[in-house]
Amino acid sequence: MIWKHMTKPEIKDRVYKALAENRNYDSDFILGIPGTYLDTAQFHRDADFLEDAPFLRTFINNPNHIGCHTLTGDEGEDLFRGTQKIEVELIHMISEEIMQAEPRSIDGYVAPGGTEANIQALWIYRNYYQKEFGAKPSEVAVVFSDDSHYSFYKGANLLGIRALNVPVGEEDRMIKSESLQAVLEQATADGIKYFIAIANMSTTMFGSVDDPDQIADVFEQMALPYKMHVDGAFGGFIYPFTNSKSKLQFANPRINSMTVDAHKMLMAPYGTGVFMIRKDWIHYAATSEASYVQGLDYTMVGSRSGAQAVSIWMILMTHGPKGWKNTMERLIIETDKLCAALDDMGISYFRDPHLNIISMHAPQIPAEIPGKYRLVSDNFGAEPKWWKIVVMQHTIGKVVDQFIADMRTALA
Repeated sequence: MIWKHMTKPEIKDRVYKALAENRNYDSDFILGIPGTYLDTAQFHRDADFLEDAPFLRTFINNPNHIGCHTLTGDEGEDLFRGTQKIEVELIHMISEEIMQAEPRSIDGYVAPGGTEANIQALWIYRNYYQKEFGAKPSEVAVVFSDDSHYSFYKGANLLGIRALNVPVGEEDRMIKSESLQAVLEQATADGIKYFIAIANMSTTMFGSVDDPDQIADVFEQMALPYKMHVDGAFGGFIYPFTNSKSKLQFANPRINSMTVDAHKMLMAPYGTGVFMIRKDWIHYAATSEASYVQGLDYTMVGSRSGAQAVSIWMILMTHGPKGWKNTMERLIIETDKLCAALDDMGISYFRDPHLNIISMHAPQIPAEIPGKYRLVSDNFGAEPKWWKIVVMQHTIGKVVDQFIADMRTALA
């Protein structure tokens, strides 16, 4: 087991040892690497507070984690071996101990966010179909539910592939097998031969969760080639802890890659998406032209901050697996409490019982409530159908209780 609870001194010691393994711009003679030494007029390398701030110390040291370090354990620029090891450990921790992968069976990296991580998956699969089957981009499509994140439209546009959205039930937010089959039949009639299937581990607006086996069954019954990617950008750090029967994990052989976002539920700094894919796949994104980069580059972003990987690792180690599970379970209890109050008030809503998102039917919500609590609309450019609440650690108790009280007053 990699993941365990660590004390603050233990975390600080580990991070500072990793930084000591990195090459030091201040003391080493480094001429060839265009690594960014941060402007000392703004970023003070000798500030006293940095002695007890391992993330900020890493941020100031600015390690460049270009490449994919899970490939051999020493991929990437050798200036930053220490913090690269923390990133490798982090990918193993998330993929194996949270997402149930076999040991050392996953490659991955910390991306700037879930959007890039999702597009990374599309890029790899498009290249796979092109290289192995001679596919044209126009013959490849990404298939996803109507509730899926807009990154799939963006990725399809960038990569020149087709984006196919599948209707969902208005009340249960689920893909219907017959609807998916109809979309795929039309796609094949339009000349599409190769598919990328998306399964959501919590959609952005509704917190709805797709059944990956239901989706895969349709593709397999129709004998259509597909690769499945899970978008767990929101749900990745809560759903596996609140639903012990989740099918959205690497133990499911139909799932080939996954995105999770640490700057959502894990409350890490922005720029902490995580992309993970089974071994022997990430090479389809290798950029051979980056020959001056040690270990080449396999990512869309290229240079990226090693400090972001350290931040995720620190949060996970601070809580430990039991502590984090308890935290997520408390969120579910609070969300249950809010749902019970909405039931009592006669407000209709959608909510997956394993998640902390509640989407309420907009016509039932008093006009003064959404603005005061900055609720999220399904469409800010038109009359909303839904208003969304996300119950987080900082809203437990006072904020949720005040929302319930204000709703009761407004509806009285």
